[in-house]
Amino acid sequence: MSTSCTFSSAFTLVDQQADFIVVNKLAGINFHDEGDIGTGLFNLVKQQLQLPGLYPVHRLDKMTSGLVIMAKNLTTAQQFQQLFSIHQLEKYYLALSDQKPKKKQGLIKGDMEKSRRGSYKLLRSQESPAITQFFSYSIGDGKRLYLLKPHSGKTHQIRVALNSIGSPIMGDSRYSGSQADRGYLHAYALRFNLNEQTYQYVCPAEHGELFLQTDCKSAIEQLSPPWQLNWPKL
Repeated sequence: MSTSCTFSSAFTLVDQQADFIVVNKLAGINFHDEGDIGTGLFNLVKQQLQLPGLYPVHRLDKMTSGLVIMAKNLTTAQQFQQLFSIHQLEKYYLALSDQKPKKKQGLIKGDMEKSRRGSYKLLRSQESPAITQFFSYSIGDGKRLYLLKPHSGKTHQIRVALNSIGSPIMGDSRYSGSQADRGYLHAYALRFNLNEQTYQYVCPAEHGELFLQTDCKSAIEQLSPPWQLNWPKL
């Protein structure tokens, strides 16, 4: 199955199956409730779609927009957790940076450890490494578009990975990214097999001044489905 989506306020329903849903999250929305600040994505989805028996499968950082899966029952949630654990659920992200990277494509790999004030840093050790493959494309004005494929689900993994090659994500102040109207990280595509059926979702970034600029939109439109690309070797 393949589908696409359009943008709305806090989230857009991308697909609803018997056992799971896929939504497109707006940037700036926390996954969980934030006390007095506001209701998080998970409970907003439960309330607005009237799905009380919903289970979280994975999450996105507050600054990150894009595709999120939620299961409608415990059995399916456990199936998704198994897919994640054996690296059989493919996730792909888009990011923007205005800093020149140390390399323009390849592999970023290393252990991660906590740093200051909730941040993380990438180490040279390889005991339980965060692994991220990536391509990048020049989109003019010193900016680069990144297409990334993480092979692990570490906290802040992509944000730390790009910062480690000298190319922090625009709008990501935690990791020294340039000031922008949003954090320019977007969960762009998902692909997985569940109950002997293949599901594919592609959702271009449609929020943020820089994602909407002509050169960036054109570069994204020219991307092949990410699972068809010849990714750098692990």
